[in-house]
Amino acid sequence: MRRDLGRKRSDGHAGIITAGFFGEPRPSTPLRERYNARVRFTTVFFDLDDTIYPASTGLWRAIKNRMNDYIRDRVGIPSAEIGALRERYFLEYGTTLRGLEAHHSVDSADFLAYVHQLPLEEYLAPDPHQRAVISALPVRKLIFTNADSAHAKRVLGMLNLEDCFDGIIDVNALAPYCKPLPQSFEVAMRVAGEMRPSMCAIIDDLPRTTHAARQQGIYAILFGRETAYPDADATLLDWADLPARLG
Repeated sequence: MRRDLGRKRSDGHAGIITAGFFGEPRPSTPLRERYNARVRFTTVFFDLDDTIYPASTGLWRAIKNRMNDYIRDRVGIPSAEIGALRERYFLEYGTTLRGLEAHHSVDSADFLAYVHQLPLEEYLAPDPHQRAVISALPVRKLIFTNADSAHAKRVLGMLNLEDCFDGIIDVNALAPYCKPLPQSFEVAMRVAGEMRPSMCAIIDDLPRTTHAARQQGIYAILFGRETAYPDADATLLDWADLPARLG
C-alpha cells in the first residue's frame, strides 16, 4: 500500500523530502512480517524528537540547552530571562524559533544548524523491533516535525529508519506555521495526498499537538504515556503496540 511520492524532489516546497531519498526499501524479514497488520488509516504522521527516539536518550534536552546557548550568545538575552522568554514564544508562536524570528530577526537556518550540532551517536542507537513495526505498517508514513530535514535525516540514519518513511515534512515546509497550528496539519495532509482527516493518524509526544490534531479530525496517539489521556485518542509506550492502536 506504500505509494511513492517521487525520488529526491521537493514538490515545490523547501523542507519536504520525498520517498526514495533514503534509498530503496530493504527486503522483508520474519520480524517485520510479525507486525504486518491491517490498519484503518491511509497515512500516519510521526513526530521526530522525543517520539521516534524516547525522551530518556537525553537528546532533546541537549538540543534545548543548545537553544539556550544560542539565545544567550547570539541574540544577547541574559540567561536569567531565557526560560520565561522561551515559554512565552512556545505558547504564542508554537516554537521558540518562530518567536525569535518574529521579535529578533533570527535566521532560521543559522539557528537550526547551531542547535542540532550534536554528536548523535552518543545519544541514539537502532532498535530492531521499532524498525520492524514501522516498516511493516501498510500505510503512507511521513515524519512531521518542527525541526529541519537535515536533523531528521541524521536522526533516522542513526536509528536505521531512513528507508522506513515516505518523506519528511519539516519546519521549512510548514513556514510560516508550525505544529500545533491548524495550518500545519493542512500542509501535512496536502503533502500526503490525503485530504480526509479521518484517514490520517499522528503520533506525537506533546499533548497540545495531539489535542490540536483531534480538533482537525485526525486520530491522535500520544507517545510516551501508558494510561489514557484526555487530549489523545490513544497512548503509546511500546512500539510493539502500535499496530493495535491503529487497527
